[in-house]
Amino acid sequence: MNTIEIHGTVAEGFEQVRAEFAAVVAEEDGESGAQLAAFVRGRKVVDLWAGRQVSGTTLTGLHSTSKGAAGLVVALLIQDGALDVDQPVARYWPRFATAGKEHITVRDVLVHRSGIIGADGGFTVAELADEQVVAERLVGQRPFFAPGAVHGYGGFVTYAIVGAVVAAVTGSTVQQLFEQRIRAPHGLDVYLGLPAELDHRYLPILPWRASPEMEAAFVANSPNPHGIAGISYNLNARGFTAADVMALPNDTTLRRLGPGSVGGVGSAHGLAAMYAAATTGIDGRDPLLSLETIATISAIHSSGADLVRGDRAPYALGFEAKSLLYPFLGAYAFGHTGSAGSDGFADPHSGLSYGYTRRRAAFAFDAPENARLAAVVHRAATATDFASAA
Repeated sequence: MNTIEIHGTVAEGFEQVRAEFAAVVAEEDGESGAQLAAFVRGRKVVDLWAGRQVSGTTLTGLHSTSKGAAGLVVALLIQDGALDVDQPVARYWPRFATAGKEHITVRDVLVHRSGIIGADGGFTVAELADEQVVAERLVGQRPFFAPGAVHGYGGFVTYAIVGAVVAAVTGSTVQQLFEQRIRAPHGLDVYLGLPAELDHRYLPILPWRASPEMEAAFVANSPNPHGIAGISYNLNARGFTAADVMALPNDTTLRRLGPGSVGGVGSAHGLAAMYAAATTGIDGRDPLLSLETIATISAIHSSGADLVRGDRAPYALGFEAKSLLYPFLGAYAFGHTGSAGSDGFADPHSGLSYGYTRRRAAFAFDAPENARLAAVVHRAATATDFASAA
């Protein structure tokens, strides 16, 4: 058995994080590689990577972890007083007020209670790349369940709707605001729209590996393409499969346009630094978000059974409610995972921010190693000696 080399650094007191990361990489696919990073109160404490071709600055597809970046834009607009999430979407985007959508609020969309989880007939990859095209398709779409009654994940459409609202409020796109107000000022390696000159740093997401028995079980338990989950994952589009979901960020046009629901590109360090910049500040700068704003966006809105994702899908305002996914975190923890297995979050109580990426897609959209890695990072971050010194 070949020893997998782990690169990067950990702060004193975080040595066990390196050991756990090495164990995870060995258990997964060591050659494909992964990255792990963490900050505590603005201080970088973990920056690790492993795998063939992977470096600390490698960029790869984030899938729905992108929603965390787009959600921070919304958080800033709430903080500015520019966006009232309790107003109907149609107040900002009047054309949305058709087919039973007249009273759907921006909050309903952000917490996945709008009933708009996809579109009849699904989308092509070219359509998914362009949020304005997706939004246009949704104008005449009826909700798939009664708005406000239950929650169901709008995997590919959430930030197409929110993007139309943001454009009406600000005259700018979510992507432009993320670049201007969040990414560029802090030099973050997270992008909603990867510039062509950085394509050489992008490593494609690789398809998952599974035994024939695992694949057979996955197919047997896959949702009906025309059911709620199938529509949310765009499986109702002709010829669109789970493999196509995984490969989305590898599409050059989608990566270039960076749709906020699924098209982000980044590194683990970029994700951890992004959440640190938002909640604790980095490089001696004040945090982007006030404590009041953090409390607003991290409040739990939707928990219990999600019609699309099942029981383990609690939502805050534009984010996943991470304390219900990782019980060792504080009540105000928020962030978002991605289909291939990436994750990023902030835990304001401990001052921890976390980022993880993996090149090879996690089988069946499930990367349980995040719970292991987040737990060991959190233990180190809250150890008495480190906490008192930080």
